[in-house]
Amino acid sequence: MDVAKRLGYAGSREALRTVALPDALASVCELLPVTGVMTLVAVPAPPTPGPGFVLPGPTGLGTAALSLARRAAPPELPEPPAPAAPVEGRPIPGLYFHPVPEPDPVRVDEVSRRIKAWALDEVQLYPEDWEGEFDGFSVGRYMVACHPDAPTVEHLMLATRLMVAENAVDDCYCEDHGGSPIGLGGRLLLAHTALDPLHTTTEYQPLWAESLHADAPRRAYRSAMEYFVNQSTPSQADRFRHDMARLHMGYLAEAAWAETDHMPEVWEYLAMRQFNNFRPCPTITDTVGGYELPADLHAQPAMQRVLALAGNATTIVNDLYSYMKELDSPGTHLNLPVVIAEREGVSDREGYLKAVEVHNDLMRDFEAEAAALAAACPVPTVQRFLRGVAVWVDGNHYWHQTNTYRYSLPDFW
Repeated sequence: MDVAKRLGYAGSREALRTVALPDALASVCELLPVTGVMTLVAVPAPPTPGPGFVLPGPTGLGTAALSLARRAAPPELPEPPAPAAPVEGRPIPGLYFHPVPEPDPVRVDEVSRRIKAWALDEVQLYPEDWEGEFDGFSVGRYMVACHPDAPTVEHLMLATRLMVAENAVDDCYCEDHGGSPIGLGGRLLLAHTALDPLHTTTEYQPLWAESLHADAPRRAYRSAMEYFVNQSTPSQADRFRHDMARLHMGYLAEAAWAETDHMPEVWEYLAMRQFNNFRPCPTITDTVGGYELPADLHAQPAMQRVLALAGNATTIVNDLYSYMKELDSPGTHLNLPVVIAEREGVSDREGYLKAVEVHNDLMRDFEAEAAALAAACPVPTVQRFLRGVAVWVDGNHYWHQTNTYRYSLPDFW
């Protein structure tokens, strides 16, 4: 399996080996001796680390065997290792995805133990009768699958706390556990100050600080962000805050449509889902990996497109796997199959199958753009970050497929 195949590059292998460098990327990447074309050389995937694994330095696509030769053919990547055990659940027929190895069970158990202790003892996240749902979320397995290059369990915990906190805000403010579109903007704004602190007068600062303990979502955001800030760089923390603001804007758009019973057009729904999506999760893949993608490289339009496509594809995965679960919830729950069926006048089955096609198009676009960027900018941190985002995308699908506690598939095949 070569890099073009793994990243789904839309052009030929020869085209992938000779990508013309955009002027802006050439200057940012500082490719001093090379002015015209670059060669992307495949690199074997890093092994799944054990509990004590420490990364010796940058690894991943393009970092260990990068060549600046103009015409060298890339070596073949080994086939990915087979899962260590049979995978639960079944994938959606026709869905484009990559299987992943089973996550390290030792790390899964340790992350699961630590996150439950944090949820109960540090932030009092949920009452006793929600324990089954918390365990069924299987967040330890989720995060270990998405971040196999995390150097330590504590690095994994950075992502795990944030994931649990985001889910608490979604459940308690928006959906299952008391959520409502009415007044959502005020609740989200106050919760966002747990991520992006309020700077106010001495008189009012204590009142704001006290408010961060007022409910479970704010307690979770405050604590998870404090751990993250202590382990990340200022630019990484600010990047995460920005993506969380995007997420909250998406929540508000969906809530506004619910209040007015608006059925969006398909393109409108996809626009909302570009904001109300998983993007904050893969955007921290470098922090969890123990390194930093510099801010100027993260801000490049090509990188922003890769991240947007990754977030969009993974969010449609959620729409597809949660379809049956959402049908059982009160009222009309917007997801891509429902919107396509309604707006394009097709059956539920046809709407669902077309949503699969939309996902597959997004995935292939993501992989083609990632391959082009990897070829154009062979900076080690860029290469590693791109690989980390791709691994996160694959791990996200793995969790949805295998979480049979939460998800089941419709009978459309």
